[in-house]
Amino acid sequence: MGLEWMYWTVPTAIFFISIFLMIGGMLIWELVSPTIERRGFLWIPTTRGTRFFLGLLGSAYIHLAWLGFTDLALWYATIISLVWVIVVMRWG
Repeated sequence: MGLEWMYWTVPTAIFFISIFLMIGGMLIWELVSPTIERRGFLWIPTTRGTRFFLGLLGSAYIHLAWLGFTDLALWYATIISLVWVIVVMRWG
């Protein structure tokens, strides 16, 4: 079974490679320095992995809202998402 059913573009490949690299980086970070639960501005106790997941989930919603409400380039949403993930990882 081939991959003809999915139209692979360079941005799509960059997106998936980035996600896999970030997950691999999180694995190495966890092995080097195990995480502990903490409470930040999120109302639940979270670990690094939880904050990372919430950051990615929020980024998906930022991109969907950007596509739905604006006609501007998607790179702006990517920059906002990057800031969102950094804030969640640091202070979430």
